[in-house]
Amino acid sequence: MKNIAVIGAGTMGNGIAHTFAQSGFNVKLIDISETSLKSGMDTIAKNLDRMVAKEKITEADKSETLGNIETFTNTISGVKNADLVVEAATENINLKLNIFKQLDDVCDKDTILATNTSSISITQIAAVTSRPEKVIGMHFMNPVPIMKLVEIIRGYNTSDEVTKTIMELSKTLGKVPTEVNDYPGFVANRILMPMLNESIETLYNGVAGVQEIDTVMKLGMAHPMGPLQLADFIGLDVCLSILNVMYDGFKNPKYAPCPLLVNMVRAGKLGVKSGEGFYDYSESRKAEKVAKQFV
Repeated sequence: MKNIAVIGAGTMGNGIAHTFAQSGFNVKLIDISETSLKSGMDTIAKNLDRMVAKEKITEADKSETLGNIETFTNTISGVKNADLVVEAATENINLKLNIFKQLDDVCDKDTILATNTSSISITQIAAVTSRPEKVIGMHFMNPVPIMKLVEIIRGYNTSDEVTKTIMELSKTLGKVPTEVNDYPGFVANRILMPMLNESIETLYNGVAGVQEIDTVMKLGMAHPMGPLQLADFIGLDVCLSILNVMYDGFKNPKYAPCPLLVNMVRAGKLGVKSGEGFYDYSESRKAEKVAKQFV
């Protein structure tokens, strides 16, 4: 396996492309937007520059990594001869189903199709293809080049051979693959999202303020980042989407998103990406200033 195609040049997509390219794979990064592709490649270059500055890689390593990546706005051209396609588009079920229908039509019959979804059913995605045994979840963590975990999610029909191949492939990237079964939220988000949602509920109910909640969890539970800061970092829209998937999947009220989270997303307060969430990021991407509405 040498040729990798990545669908989506956003935060996760460019991180996945970076990681494969740095490990010596030929990577085709695909996005319908030229602007997104340029932004994605700029991000990869900046991240590599940081690694050079920290003496983790050399300038030659950086050049080789960037040289391993080609960009495409045309999916058919981008996935040609791909051994593996990793979809990293927006966490939207209809979008993902449409992408996988197209990939199934245009990819070689032996190509493995993976999704970086953080919560959507692999079995449901695989069902729109003629190769459900070759569809699998590869849930990378953000930031992809740094975080070691990859959740490997087997759909109902994913074959043992494909699972083994993707587990071994993940190890060649320097990752620690962990196999889980296909239920809403998998493991990472099934545990994480209710905690973030409960933190938002705690704020909503007036138990404590933004910084106080984050301080308790950082100093009391040894979390490197407070839950409200983490929610901002992930994106409040993404958190809401995952909670909705889990609530729809389990029909259990403990997964129902907090009304405060719903209203913030409706108002466009999405966290770091929009400049404001629980914290104000207008002057710094660090969570140093609480958003005005929570002061």
